[in-house]
Amino acid sequence: MNITFYGGVREVTGSMHLISSGNDHVLLDCGMIQGRRKESEARNKILPFHPGLITNAILSHAHIDHSGRLPILTRNEFNGRIACTRATADACRYLLMDSAHIQESDARYLNYKTVRHFLYQIKASQKTQDVSRKEKAKIQALLKKDHHELNTDAIDDIMHRYHLDRIIPLYTRDDAEKSLGFFDGYPYGYPISVGRDMSALFYDAGHILGSSITVIRAVEKQKKFTIVYTGDIGRFDMPILQNPTLNFAEEDRNVDLLIMESTYGNRVHEPTADLKPSLKNVLNETWARGGSLIIPAFAYGRTQDLLYRLHELFNENAIPRLPVYVDSPLATQITRVFGEHPEVFDAQTHTTFLEKGQNPFSFDQVTFVSSVEDSMALMREERPHIVIAGSGMCEGGRVLHHLRYKIHNPKNTILIVGFMAKNTLGRRILEKGLAYEADGRSGPPPLVRFFNKDYPLKAHVVRLGGFSAHADRDEMTRFLKESNLNIKKIAVVHGEEEQSLAFETHLNQAGFSAKAPMPGEIMTLE
Repeated sequence: MNITFYGGVREVTGSMHLISSGNDHVLLDCGMIQGRRKESEARNKILPFHPGLITNAILSHAHIDHSGRLPILTRNEFNGRIACTRATADACRYLLMDSAHIQESDARYLNYKTVRHFLYQIKASQKTQDVSRKEKAKIQALLKKDHHELNTDAIDDIMHRYHLDRIIPLYTRDDAEKSLGFFDGYPYGYPISVGRDMSALFYDAGHILGSSITVIRAVEKQKKFTIVYTGDIGRFDMPILQNPTLNFAEEDRNVDLLIMESTYGNRVHEPTADLKPSLKNVLNETWARGGSLIIPAFAYGRTQDLLYRLHELFNENAIPRLPVYVDSPLATQITRVFGEHPEVFDAQTHTTFLEKGQNPFSFDQVTFVSSVEDSMALMREERPHIVIAGSGMCEGGRVLHHLRYKIHNPKNTILIVGFMAKNTLGRRILEKGLAYEADGRSGPPPLVRFFNKDYPLKAHVVRLGGFSAHADRDEMTRFLKESNLNIKKIAVVHGEEEQSLAFETHLNQAGFSAKAPMPGEIMTLE
């Protein structure tokens, strides 16, 4: 039996692993690679295997770095099914359609820029190589409707007529819609056939609504194997969700290979008990400056966690009653999915809110912003407020526009509450902002480039790492030591190389047999 590690290996995004036996080829996750646009786009376009080879796929949870390439899989001769929990299937209805919308929008915008640059070159003065303001206005009028909407018919016509290179989206909304027809949602603890000689069962991973630790039982040449895939492991004693499963059924306990994440393989989070007081302090300090709080947050999980804690603080009268805006249509939809699955909430959520007839994620101060017009008005709002906006790593979405209007004002605070992968705008804001804070905010502020412009990072940057939905090194070690699993070997995946290698060393020193595979490496179980 072979396990091939195609993605999410010595890197944090693009999770994809293939279990192959004599009759079955079962894919674990099919995630999108995120980072530098050109590099990630090239890698995302082509799957490292023929989709028709895959018997079935198993999805650990709905985050795009685990699910984002499923529409590419299902549009090309894939004849299997995608097995996941019910909550994960419900969330993917929105996440994959949103991802497709982003792919299409990005492609349209990049094609617009190509055509605009081409027309500027044609109209440029031979002497100055510059385009007059009048000519620019004419070109803009040709390529846009009402100054905002792109005139895609005109853009397509010019690209076709002059044979300009066209950007094609990774997949379309039609592709995403098609992929949803392949999903089968199951409850935790329900055995599933995923191959002729392979079955699977989901346990709660505690990472995100519907996230699962998957136990795969396989038979090859009359020999039985058990493989456990953690997906992303959640934290202990966090609100809303149950803790990661520690008690596994007797028939699932003897594990030949554990495929385990390592996002925070060499880091320890702030104590969970400190999160609410820390959030309270950041809010009150920003209020005292007369500023606003901008929180880039993932629509799935982080937004709901923040709403939960803000609701608690308002109920305790611990913070001023600032208006809270969730500026993300996707987050609005996902928050509804959370409301549809109270069966997975922990006891604290039931006691704190549900038993009192309160919705954890909705309260008097919160407004869910849907229309573009309302979002644009909010961006220009100068009165103190809190805005939670996508995307979490600042690589796209409405948060970029809030940053454009707020990043230069020292009254404001940019609160980082999640992991920022290398080569993302979020990572640059975090690193430059914290360095500026460490230097006492002396000298000129650092510059951050987005939207083809340099912006002075005068807003305060604060990181509250404890909000992460990923277990840290000690929590992952706790999972291994306190669970009733008997593990022969561990494959360390889903972490930047430094984190994966450090966690590999940590596990070996703790008495486990661990290895961080290379991309494309094959592990054989015999």
